[in-house]
Amino acid sequence: MTSSAFPLKKEKKSIGRFLLDELKPRGKWLTPFNIISIPVMLVGAAIIVIRFINGIGAVSNVTQDIPWGVWKGFNVITGVAFAGGAYILTFVVYVLKVDKFHSIVRVTVLNGFLAYVFYAGALVLDLGKPWNIFNPIIGNNFGANSVLFLVAWHFLLYIVAQAIEFSPAVAEWLNARRAHKILSGLTLGAVIFGITLSTLHQSGLGALFLMAREKIHPLWYSEFIPLLFLMSSVFAGLSMVIFEGSISERVFADQITSENRKQRKDIILSLSRICAFSIFVYLFMQILVFAHGHRWAYINTPMGYWFLLEMLGFVVAPMLLFLLSFKRANIRWARVAAVLTIVGIILNRLNVSIIAFRWDAAVHYVPSWMEIVVAVSIVFVEIWIFRWVINRMPVLRESPSWANNKHV
Repeated sequence: MTSSAFPLKKEKKSIGRFLLDELKPRGKWLTPFNIISIPVMLVGAAIIVIRFINGIGAVSNVTQDIPWGVWKGFNVITGVAFAGGAYILTFVVYVLKVDKFHSIVRVTVLNGFLAYVFYAGALVLDLGKPWNIFNPIIGNNFGANSVLFLVAWHFLLYIVAQAIEFSPAVAEWLNARRAHKILSGLTLGAVIFGITLSTLHQSGLGALFLMAREKIHPLWYSEFIPLLFLMSSVFAGLSMVIFEGSISERVFADQITSENRKQRKDIILSLSRICAFSIFVYLFMQILVFAHGHRWAYINTPMGYWFLLEMLGFVVAPMLLFLLSFKRANIRWARVAAVLTIVGIILNRLNVSIIAFRWDAAVHYVPSWMEIVVAVSIVFVEIWIFRWVINRMPVLRESPSWANNKHV
């Protein structure tokens, strides 16, 4: 990559002028995604303003009895699972030294970082008193005996770790060679720290539900929820890597080198192998929990049928497709399996946090249309920023010639 890709150096612009130029939109505006996403984001922004002026009850159907809404269940609990690809791939590339995944590790870290930032923002929206989110950090009321205390600190520290992991790309964008050298030297430590935090908070999110034994349907509750959440984050994150990578390969085709494009098939098939194995372990664990919990009596009920749909349609089916995909070298099946897995993770997390939560209540929680619009808006904003970064920083394209390509 020549220095012409980095106008800060070539034209000797000031930092302010450079950033202003970079904020200008590029490409076509009248695309299907823009036409759909812009109105949704504008309506979502208006709803958020109403939420902070009139309170959460003005836009949400959450109550004192059911305080967990779709912003927590979908944006936070589900979204964090999909960000799991970052800690898996950084472990594989930097700890296990499997270099064939190196071309996708930076974009995976970016996706994970944005996911955590925006899903933490969604958590702020879902708190009745959003300013109290800082209490575990500033010591106003630590609540050190709560799982939420651990999750809060893990979230904060992991966002910092991912920012450090991605920071060499920002330094390359700004042509900051000295900063790049320093930040690249911090990468391995940030990766190890981030992996430790990820395994803790992925399971910590599941541990939050251990205190709700009487409120969650027995088919979804067990003392192994933390372990199940951690295990499912492996294939959830890698399925999102396959899904996002397949889209990026088309949308940002001009930024992917021919060499990296040739490696894509092998990368997807390798990820399929890992997904198949991790889903098998997860399924085996679910079977053990089901059998030892003596839950056969619940199967011939509406919730039992719903449970079977989740297990057979979105656990067993994608596992078999992942197995066939790498045995027959068929990446199309791997992509179908990834989509089924993504749907299955959404279903599982919503079952635990919303659908099977107080399933026997006289009045069940149903998200308002405003909650759904805001939830979708958060995802759209994340995609917009993701696209902005991809189009400007060396994430998918090669780093400049002066950069050490061994670092993130």
